[in-house]
Amino acid sequence: MSGAILEVERLDAAYGQAQILFEVSLKLRGGEIVALMGRNGAGKSTTLKAIMGLVPPRAAVLRFAGHDLLRLPTYRIARLGLGYVPEERRIFTDLSVYENLEVGAKAAVDTTRAAWTPERLFSIFPNLAEMAGRRASQMSGGEQQMLTIARTLMGNPQAVLLDEPSEGLAPVIVELMADAVRRMKAEGIAVLLSEQNLAFASAIADRAYIIEKGAIRHEGSMAEIAADATLREAYLTV
Repeated sequence: MSGAILEVERLDAAYGQAQILFEVSLKLRGGEIVALMGRNGAGKSTTLKAIMGLVPPRAAVLRFAGHDLLRLPTYRIARLGLGYVPEERRIFTDLSVYENLEVGAKAAVDTTRAAWTPERLFSIFPNLAEMAGRRASQMSGGEQQMLTIARTLMGNPQAVLLDEPSEGLAPVIVELMADAVRRMKAEGIAVLLSEQNLAFASAIADRAYIIEKGAIRHEGSMAEIAADATLREAYLTV
C-alpha cells in the first residue's frame, strides 16, 4: 500500500510473560479511517498502546511518517504528530474544559494545516463551548469523551489512535463522535480506531482489520466486512 503514514509489520507485545499480540501487521494512509475490529480481549487496545510505546513493542517494522518508532518513548512519538485517545479518557478532572484543552496544545508538525484552537474545536463539539469554564469532573461520560478527543486534536496530530470511542455512550453522543471523526478525515487527519460496535465503524471507516486472540484474521473494505455474515458471526458477535 503506497502512501502509508503508519506502517506496522509483525508486531508482538506482552504484559510480563503473557504474550498478547502475535505478528500484527497493518497500515494506515494519510486521511484514511481504519477500524481495528474485535471482541473484548482480542488485542485491540494493546495494539494501539504498543504503537504508542505504552506497552513495549517488538516488530519488524513500526514506522510513522517515515520515523522508526521502535525504542522511542511515548512523548517523542507524540511529538512526531501521532495522537492517542485512550479508552480511559484520562482527562484532568480538577481543570476546566478550557484548561484541559490548553494542556493538550502543542505546535503542529505539518505547518501547512490550520492549527486547532478551542474555538475551532467548539464548532465540532458545541456542547464543550457551553461548558468551557466547567470542571471536567462535573461532565458526563459522553462529554468527557468529547473533551478527550478535542484535547488530542489541540496537539495538531497528523494521525490519531482512537480507542473504543463509542463504548458506553448514548446513541446521540455516538453520532456526535461519528461526526467528529468524519471532520478529522476532512481535515486530512488519519484515524486508526479500535472498535467492536459494527454500526459505528461501518458509518465512518474506509477499511477494517479483524483481530482475534492477538492476531489479524481478516482485512478488507469496511463495507465488505459489514456485509459478511460469516465474518461477523466468527469474530464480532458476542
